[in-house]
Amino acid sequence: MHWSNLVVLVTGGTGSFGKKFTEIMLREYHPKKLIIFSRDELKQREMRQVYSPIDGSVMRYFIGNVRDRERLYRAFSGVDIVVHAAALKQVLACEYNPFEAVQTNIVGAKNVIDAAIDQGVKKVMAISTDKAVNPISLYGATKLCAEKLFVQGNRYSGNGGPCLSCIRYGNMVGSRGSVIPLFKKQRECSKVTVTDKRMTRFWITLEQGVRFAIRCIEQMQGGEVFVPKIPSMRVMDVVEAVSPGCEVGFVGIQPGEKLHEVLLSRGESRYALELEDMFVILPLYSRGTNWSSGKPLPDGFRFASDENEHWLTIEELRQMIGEGKHGC
Repeated sequence: MHWSNLVVLVTGGTGSFGKKFTEIMLREYHPKKLIIFSRDELKQREMRQVYSPIDGSVMRYFIGNVRDRERLYRAFSGVDIVVHAAALKQVLACEYNPFEAVQTNIVGAKNVIDAAIDQGVKKVMAISTDKAVNPISLYGATKLCAEKLFVQGNRYSGNGGPCLSCIRYGNMVGSRGSVIPLFKKQRECSKVTVTDKRMTRFWITLEQGVRFAIRCIEQMQGGEVFVPKIPSMRVMDVVEAVSPGCEVGFVGIQPGEKLHEVLLSRGESRYALELEDMFVILPLYSRGTNWSSGKPLPDGFRFASDENEHWLTIEELRQMIGEGKHGC
């Protein structure tokens, strides 16, 4: 792919992922045009101060909501690549506001697919989450539905329409709403709150997540779900890495939370291939995908945060978040 010839649009582009994506795209890939599509004018203003749309810049900013089908049609005109990162993603907020979560995460996904097909977009990559696997939260359930829409959307787009795929990964280190900024804030009071000391999670940095997305966009053929091989960490080790010496209060597992997360379920592994640094879940109804380089997974395989072969050390996490030891 020659990114310099492509017009790229990011929904939810003022979020943590979108800002890191913009940074890497402008520095290394130099797209013909990069459009930020989001609903928050203040966040767009703040982003404009860093990435100005004037003086020949490739940056463009569209105020809009993925719930608004007509606005998406206008925004996607002339676009080649769409990265769909817009979502309501706070688990508790989605539990308390279920209709809103459905409107943004499911109906919004359908609107993106429809607009992409009708406006001649070439590729759409949706950002998903480990919470979409065997979901117990409404957030996870909406993201599972969104994944299914994007995978099966290839049957609507046909051979001449856009390729639609997803990437799925775990917690992003330092993203808005993650536990690490919370622990940093709480250490000022010398006490952090943990739901359950047995909890484990997958971890990936924003930069790793963005680079994985870019590589998958280049390789996607339509209908795949891409899953990176990323490390796990125990929540108590996260506490030790971020807020060593602080008092820990246990508040119990919150509604919609799991003890452990799964990125690739046993059922999905029957249709997945293993590559050096990722798994690729193939669509049941193929549009001609060819992944001859991958190898099938053994029966009963799953990729779960508590059964991972790769565990982050405390020092590795400190390096990922870019800070040394800060005790209480």
